[in-house]
Amino acid sequence: MKHVLVIDDDIAIRSLLMDYLSQHALRVTGLSGSQDLQRVLSTDEVDLLIVDLNLGAEDGLDIVRKLSSTSDCPIIIISGDRLEEADKVVGLELGAVDYITKPFGTRELLARVRSSLRERPVVRSKKDRTIYEFNGWQLNIKLRRLVHEGEEVKLTAGEFNLLTAFLRSPRQILSREQLLSASRVHNEEVFDRSIDVLILRLRRKLEVDPSKPGLIKTERGAGYLFDAEVKTIHRAKG
Repeated sequence: MKHVLVIDDDIAIRSLLMDYLSQHALRVTGLSGSQDLQRVLSTDEVDLLIVDLNLGAEDGLDIVRKLSSTSDCPIIIISGDRLEEADKVVGLELGAVDYITKPFGTRELLARVRSSLRERPVVRSKKDRTIYEFNGWQLNIKLRRLVHEGEEVKLTAGEFNLLTAFLRSPRQILSREQLLSASRVHNEEVFDRSIDVLILRLRRKLEVDPSKPGLIKTERGAGYLFDAEVKTIHRAKG
């Protein structure tokens, strides 16, 4: 049974979400803030987090930032009064896979939870021993480890999946639809910019000058192209 962690300081909303999700074959834990978050994560496996942006004295974005740098667990942000597009983009840039605004229907939330819980390519990569090298970088698929000049660069699950898609098809134009499918980013129309956000995040980590990208190039009207010679060091048999 999948385990969902709900972080919301509004006890009425938290209880509503916990009760509803529990009725649909999900195990749910509720927290009012980050006080007991590390204890829960260290003692129990969590498959998905739902985080409210407004947690009284806390900012939900700080929680998302910390979690996305240390965990691949998908995060859904919910918000009632921070409806600006900038907040949505920041949340997605920090590693959230989805963003839903209040008021929302419980059936809609359940659909988004189920979508985020679907198997991601990163899970299947554990048996893949491929190692890619490009422009002084090395990506170990099995270990999901990106290294540049001996220094490891952390990737979120979405960034890892997107980079892997590029490395498998270097110097080929990949459409937004292909990248959405490869990275398993939420692909409903409201989050059509998710790929753009992931591209921005990867450029910040890979490019010398993200404003003038030399690796991940935009092909207007067609998609994106990874412009580098990619060497495969090892590939698992079969």
